[in-house]
Amino acid sequence: MLDILIRNARLPDRRGSFDIAVKGEKIATIARSIEGAADIEIDAGDQLVAPPFVDPHFHMDATLSLGLPRLNQSGTLLEGIALWGELKPLLTPEAVIERALRYCDLAVSQGLLAIRSHVDVSTAPLVGVEALLEVRKKVAPYIDLQLVAFPQDGLYRSEKAEENLLRALDMGVDVVGGIPHFERTMADGARSVTRLAEIAAERGLMLDLHCDESDDPLSRHIETLAYETTRLGLADRVVGSHVTAMHSYDNYYATKLVPLIAESGMTIVPNPLINITLQGRSDTYPRRRGLTRVQELRAAGVNVAFGQDCTMDPWYPLGSADMLDVAHMGVHAVPMTSREAMRWAFESVTLNGAKAMRLPDPTLREGGPASMVLLQARDPIEAVRLRATRLAVIRDGEILSRTPPRLAQLNLAGRPATLDPAGYAPAAEDASD
Repeated sequence: MLDILIRNARLPDRRGSFDIAVKGEKIATIARSIEGAADIEIDAGDQLVAPPFVDPHFHMDATLSLGLPRLNQSGTLLEGIALWGELKPLLTPEAVIERALRYCDLAVSQGLLAIRSHVDVSTAPLVGVEALLEVRKKVAPYIDLQLVAFPQDGLYRSEKAEENLLRALDMGVDVVGGIPHFERTMADGARSVTRLAEIAAERGLMLDLHCDESDDPLSRHIETLAYETTRLGLADRVVGSHVTAMHSYDNYYATKLVPLIAESGMTIVPNPLINITLQGRSDTYPRRRGLTRVQELRAAGVNVAFGQDCTMDPWYPLGSADMLDVAHMGVHAVPMTSREAMRWAFESVTLNGAKAMRLPDPTLREGGPASMVLLQARDPIEAVRLRATRLAVIRDGEILSRTPPRLAQLNLAGRPATLDPAGYAPAAEDASD
């Protein structure tokens, strides 16, 4: 007897319809047709079943704090940082835990089952660390939550930041973080990259730096990070996040830099929703888009994974834990509208994010984990286009969330009574490449 049997499902990497049999925490069989019974049977209705979504860059200690203690009136990165400085002394572990758990509930409903969250360690007491370590324990049955020790005010700019960072790592935080472009000088920024990379190497940990989140074409700490990654052999343990200044590097320098990044083996994590909102604020026209060179990095073989960064906090008043919203914005902002690139945008918030976090391969396969999301869409491009409803979310063979399909009831003479947004247009996979 099977535990779950999903019938008539489309898969991201195959054409046609398949059945998926789940036994325990694993996928037992994927085949065109599977005979037998199951405790739970789901008819996918020829719609997409895909790996769960992954967010490799988030700030859970600040999430859902919009309006505390005031709103960001300018909408800038710097006012957001100043506002966070006002909020930090008011934080309590209980409040951070309550907001984080509410966010995790939302994440599960959106099929987002792996999150890497930066947590500020600039100043003591380490309220955010204490709170999110408790949250990590509570959500472990259904979300892979990685924590990054993030000296948000700068490793050297903030007194005792390094001491606090090391203490957070001793408490069980998973990843070394940093923000070199926020140090007082470029030299201090480069020095912080070296120190943080050495801490990661010494402790056998991953490294994830906010790097060159700026419109300044002279902010070039990603070059130092690529060098240190190669020097210390850190490879895929390293993530360079944001890297927005690359949009303003001259093309000659970029042709030198991109191969260095590829050689290092690191991942780059742009955050489309936030990058296009916070960057270019000082521009009139022409106005920069704010995103890094996604297509050039992809062409060089760099793993690029989109992150969400913020939801309703001092930096971003929107957000909904929806990684398809992130992919959708990336398609528009890069821009990248070839069919291959739009399919890649879906992978950027599933497979690529898992690789950035060094999680096991989430590809749906026999013997693999029975963790998946049933979407109201027929293929990855349609899922991105519609930001499709998550009809069912499954983790290790357990159904965590169900959502009714989005259907419009029409009252039009001679027209259908019901409209399914995933069925009114040709499936993207059937369109010519």
